Amino acid sequence: MAQSKSLIIFILAFGIFGIINTEMGVIGILPQISQQFGITVSDAGLLVSLFALAVAISGPFLPLLFSGMNRKNAMLMVIGLFVITNVISVYAPNFTVLLIARIIPAFLHPVYFSVAFTAAASSVSKDQIPKVISKVFMGVTAGMVIGTPITSFIADVMSLEASLWFFVVVNAVAFAAILAFIPSMPVKERLSYGAQLGVLKKPLVWISIVTVVFLNSSMYAVYSFFAEYLDTVTHMTGKQISLMLVLFGVTGMAGNLLAGKFLSNRAIATAIVFPFVFGVIYLLMYLLGNFTIPMTIIIALWGVLFTLGLNISQYWITSSAPEAPDFANGLFVAFANLGVTVGTLIGGMFIASMGTHHVIWSGIIFLALGFVTIMLRTSLGSKKARSKLIVTNH
Repeated sequence: MAQSKSLIIFILAFGIFGIINTEMGVIGILPQISQQFGITVSDAGLLVSLFALAVAISGPFLPLLFSGMNRKNAMLMVIGLFVITNVISVYAPNFTVLLIARIIPAFLHPVYFSVAFTAAASSVSKDQIPKVISKVFMGVTAGMVIGTPITSFIADVMSLEASLWFFVVVNAVAFAAILAFIPSMPVKERLSYGAQLGVLKKPLVWISIVTVVFLNSSMYAVYSFFAEYLDTVTHMTGKQISLMLVLFGVTGMAGNLLAGKFLSNRAIATAIVFPFVFGVIYLLMYLLGNFTIPMTIIIALWGVLFTLGLNISQYWITSSAPEAPDFANGLFVAFANLGVTVGTLIGGMFIASMGTHHVIWSGIIFLALGFVTIMLRTSLGSKKARSKLIVTNH
């Protein structure tokens, strides 16, 4: 039984890897795409920014729409669409077709995430939920950090077409694994749309949403310019930067495991301490960014904290609306992506006006804002707990 649960969790994570690999992997092949279609690299960047925008738009609504659907069927529908549109991408005759083939599946991205997180959570007891969610999150880490260099490597060694086929193969394997090994997962008690939307009346949910935007902005304001920072400030070579990306990804896996442990035992304390520890890492980056060896150590710690931050974000929203898990996970995916967009935009503005070295300050500002909203939510949560206790005693 435990072995079959582990296999299910692995397949759920692998499906997420396929989706995130499709979303983020294209970052490593933007120069080849711009050359292939005769467009600028900034135009090719629409493949990333419009994908994220589609996710942010559909995140609050589509998981709600599909919340009554058999979870296995929902996952097959989403991954199947990714397989089909990735095949279209391989044979796209022009950039417009490629862009459309990217945007269409992006709208269903939050549906898979929501279903996968809810399916994983429903397979264990309440106290084990953060641990199992952290394992599913490994698919995010792998897709973000390992998928990008692999895609870039395939394009360099073979061709752009071969790297696009990599997206097809990964998603096709995920589809086959879900079809063969995931049991039917009918939704036994479907909440009405009204009941799920009702969680938006809770101030706790809105404070959690704002926190997630701030935390993700704090992380992506700097991470989005990872290669630029190591190139301009640390003066690393292209190969060294690729190795740093891999190091970041490997330590990110460790961050997932730590997140499961910390959020199971001391969730609130972990969230409160997080902005301070991450802030120290950013300050060390600012002070020691010119030195290769200290930066290597800092990047290892950065990877751990980055995935810990993603896990905190997911926990922060879903724990504020446990009565509507599908909808809450959709909100997490939407507003985490909004954080990516806001953070990247503000980080880019800092670089344009002050230089790459000073991008660190944009991350620190968002961390400070995140700490304020974490404390607001903690205060609101403790007041609610006290008022419940008084009512119970009476």
